[in-house]
Amino acid sequence: MSEVVLRGVLPVFQTPYDSDGRPDLTVLRAEIRWMFSHGVDGVVMGMVSEVLRLSSNEIDLIGSAVCQICAEYSAPAVISVGAESTYVAVENAKRAVGYGATALMAIPPLATAAPDSEKLKYYRGILQAVQVPIIVQDASGYVGQPLSIAVQEELLREFPDRVLFKPEAAPIGPRVSALRDATGGRARIFEGTGGIALVDTYKRGVVGTMPGADLCWAIVQLWRALEANDELAIDEINGALVPLVAMQTSLDAFLAVEKHLLVLQEVFPNTLIRGPVSFEADPETLTEVERLFRRLKQAVAKHQRDSSIAVSDA
Repeated sequence: MSEVVLRGVLPVFQTPYDSDGRPDLTVLRAEIRWMFSHGVDGVVMGMVSEVLRLSSNEIDLIGSAVCQICAEYSAPAVISVGAESTYVAVENAKRAVGYGATALMAIPPLATAAPDSEKLKYYRGILQAVQVPIIVQDASGYVGQPLSIAVQEELLREFPDRVLFKPEAAPIGPRVSALRDATGGRARIFEGTGGIALVDTYKRGVVGTMPGADLCWAIVQLWRALEANDELAIDEINGALVPLVAMQTSLDAFLAVEKHLLVLQEVFPNTLIRGPVSFEADPETLTEVERLFRRLKQAVAKHQRDSSIAVSDA
């Protein structure tokens, strides 16, 4: 691919496991193709891919498979390479580029409350080691500490053509605006809260969103409604989406709900998540998830902007 275009809906895939707890590459490939059938603009390996629970060998195996499929669609494959040390993050980045990643994403180290100077060294190390775009992910909505606006502004100043951002620290809307304003509108920013803040952050200038795979078909239609300024579609799709995503209040809650919905849509054969986990969905929660899922499906079908793309498989 001659030019990497990072814009639109780039979902973060969920990692499927077989009955022995190993990544199931057959199901994974089907999941990626299913997402492309719904009109996504690329695919991301990130937090809800369970990267923190995978070995480096598994990450490379999964990442390579995803990159191969994305290449078939001439679409970007973004691979998460963050680590607890600059050395390991750089090694992760080199391997990912080697097996075909067209862009990378990196959270800062989680175990160290490093000062801004050390965080800058960390990201500079990754950016100097490879030449592909890097998405700086502030994953503090789930883990770690928020990245300062100053760090992000400096990285964009030093690497203006290759740095993008995925801020997830609360409050998400004002943080997006602060980064936009601090960089004179030059920062290319992705919404990263499962789509729940997409309408608000779109108005603040985001270039795309990175939701989970399970609702990618709804997010695609919402993004297209935003691009077309279709206020009725925006309000109705967003109104059905927000209460469903709002039930997912932690990383493990996202995983539990997303994998349940992937099973419901016959994309995954099971809902296995690597433990230990901090959240398990009880029957009442899943009943409400399914009710809200049906409501979202109806809203999307009413305003579907591309008849060649199915609303969902369930």
